[in-house]
Amino acid sequence: MLLESVLIFFVLLAFLSYLRFYNAPCSSWSRYSWLLLCGVSCAAAVGVKYMGVFSYLLLLGVASWHTWILIGDKTVSHLSVCLQCVCRVVCLLVVPVLLYVFWFYIHLTLLSRSGPHDQLMSSAFQASLQGGLSRITQGQPLEVAYGSQVTLRSSASQPVPCWLHSHKANYPIRYENGRGSSHQQQVTCYPFKDVNNWWIIKDPSRQDLVVDTPPRPVRHGDVIQLVHGMTSRLLNSHDVAAPMSPHAQEVSGYIDFNVSMPAQNLWRVDISNRETESEVWKTILSEVHLIHVNTSTTLKLSGVSLPDWGFRQLEVVAEKLFKAQSSSLGWTVEEHRYGTSQEQKEREAELHSPTRIDVDRKISFWAKFMELQWKMLTVKQEESEHKYSSAPLEWITMETNIAYWLHASTNAQIHMIGNPVSWGVANFSLLAYQLLAAVYLLRRRRGFKDLPDGVWVRFVCLGCVCVGGWLVNFLPFLLMDKTLFLYHYLPALMYLHLLSPALLEHVHTHLLSRGTQRRALGVCAAAVLLSIFLSYQTFCPLTYGSPELSANQLQALKWRDTWDILYRRR
Repeated sequence: MLLESVLIFFVLLAFLSYLRFYNAPCSSWSRYSWLLLCGVSCAAAVGVKYMGVFSYLLLLGVASWHTWILIGDKTVSHLSVCLQCVCRVVCLLVVPVLLYVFWFYIHLTLLSRSGPHDQLMSSAFQASLQGGLSRITQGQPLEVAYGSQVTLRSSASQPVPCWLHSHKANYPIRYENGRGSSHQQQVTCYPFKDVNNWWIIKDPSRQDLVVDTPPRPVRHGDVIQLVHGMTSRLLNSHDVAAPMSPHAQEVSGYIDFNVSMPAQNLWRVDISNRETESEVWKTILSEVHLIHVNTSTTLKLSGVSLPDWGFRQLEVVAEKLFKAQSSSLGWTVEEHRYGTSQEQKEREAELHSPTRIDVDRKISFWAKFMELQWKMLTVKQEESEHKYSSAPLEWITMETNIAYWLHASTNAQIHMIGNPVSWGVANFSLLAYQLLAAVYLLRRRRGFKDLPDGVWVRFVCLGCVCVGGWLVNFLPFLLMDKTLFLYHYLPALMYLHLLSPALLEHVHTHLLSRGTQRRALGVCAAAVLLSIFLSYQTFCPLTYGSPELSANQLQALKWRDTWDILYRRR
């Protein structure tokens, strides 16, 4: 909620600065200091929260329209038009982008150490930080070779990372719905580091599980086998439905039950971020797709949790490429060691043996910057519905509130709850403007000009900024698949609060001509302001947590049945 407060401040500052620039005399070049402040405020608004992009785009639209009018003004010289256009582009486009990138450069430069939430980022990003994964992977080989021992992290395992995993447990012979399985060894994705996450890269034409001298690197397009380090089972897939995703194929560790189910354990390495067709598979840096040779399906994380027989680990399947989302297909070698022993009994010990071959884990600022932007846009922190989450349409009618704090022994509490009167005034202003605009348009179509052209243009601009601002900050939430709360509505509501006095001024100046009518409007406005203040005073105990109210008083404040107000009976 605090972010919305700062966001609203910078959005209002941006529009105020732009209007001061637009209304300043054209002969005064000092007015461009306001335009520069507008660009800085836009960068700050977007930097506070991505929601600021909606208001920024609205402001750019208004500025573009004004610039288009300027270009058509023949009273202004060509040189002046060019200079003004360049200044607007620099202040409203170049400066905000440079400032936004600059602060992320400072952020990524100063915060160079691993933190508690860096697991949201890719292995390459984590390895570029001091400590954490960087400490674990210190001295790893760069090039994945035949005989390498690796852990494979799924690119789709967000916000919790997980690694390709297998263990000494088979799929049940029959699932809960009666479908049969292959009863082969389970392959899952496990969200914790474990010795069962290790796999050995094997050359299908050889039996050796050791790295040659010199190592033979695995390249894009090579066909490999993956041997589970602890059970020696080969990663396999076949035309058997996956346990939780029957549209995809099951992935298993192959067991020869001698029941006419041959092994299908060949996988082709497809390096998705390769630069050349013969690119070598690299630790941390390469994102690979593992294509099942026999069925042309791709190894992927489905994201579905297995039942108790699968220890609630995540399901791994093989799916046709055209059905699978590309973001769920990638795998990255995170931990990597060169194997040196051929004996099965020595494998567990060697999986923990260090190597001393350095790997260049440095990634560019732009790679970090783009990954961080993508994570901020796509990572979901809330996996389930929150008690105080709400739908966007509930915000307009104030059907929801958020309880933030309740005293341990008394009825003192803090809620986020709207002021019913000011909320109603905002909704009334939105409706009144739309009705008034419709009447004006119909009458102007019939040839009646109720307003002079200059006043009409200002009325239209008022709608573009206030009604348009409400729309661009409200409608996107109707399309979002995320947990939403009442405070997400505050930036949109801000525009309606700007609309109310502007609409009142328009009615007072241009629609009411008699003094008695204007005085009556003034009395009504004063009564509304008094009602807003009284409503504020009434709900103060819920807003600030003081003074404490009794259970009966709290019940009296429950003006809507959908409000969740807490109280203790004493």
